[in-house]
Amino acid sequence: MHLALFDLDHTLLPIDSADTWSHHVVERGGLDRADYGARIRRFADEYCAGTFDVDAYVRFQMELLAAFPRATLDDWHREFMQHHVSPAIHAQARALVERHRAAGDELALVTGTNAYVVTPIAQSFGIDHVLAVEPEQANGRFTGGHVGTHTYQDGKVRKVEEWLAARGHTLADTTTTFYSDSINDLPLLEKVTTPVVTNGDARLRAIARERGWATLQLFDPAHA
Repeated sequence: MHLALFDLDHTLLPIDSADTWSHHVVERGGLDRADYGARIRRFADEYCAGTFDVDAYVRFQMELLAAFPRATLDDWHREFMQHHVSPAIHAQARALVERHRAAGDELALVTGTNAYVVTPIAQSFGIDHVLAVEPEQANGRFTGGHVGTHTYQDGKVRKVEEWLAARGHTLADTTTTFYSDSINDLPLLEKVTTPVVTNGDARLRAIARERGWATLQLFDPAHA
């Protein structure tokens, strides 16, 4: 089995889909921009610094979903795709995915952004499988909780291992390529057959140089 795994934010997209979605919901939902904006920026700063509280972040994301009816969120998501995501999908990112499809590889998005936000984005790339935080739902509405494994640092490794196990495979018997920009994805990059540091942050680029890993720059670094 040949599997191509793609991180999303700053890897296939030159934006952070989770933060962009959060700001979109805050604006459309009439929430306090100063308060929520500060919380979103704090999470982003902590993520970059490696001091990220994943449980607090997942709670924040799930609470945003739970605050509004599903039909309203769906309308906002269509706007989000049209105004924020579609213009950010670059031809070179599409071409990367298409090379793996043409080679007959299985394609999966593995991202810390929740599955509600990213599934339509994966579909835009023609990626069938989404490994992400799964929001809990009841009676057609998000509950504010999530189910299963989160997808941050070691959580991405567990998510991939669980997904492969459900298909009768392991990382050991699968040829895997993983594209990511972030030092936070180092645990999974160290597990796959071929790690590719893509639009990498400074710490991850340094590790790639030390270990002889492949690197790829899909976007202008100033906009990645």
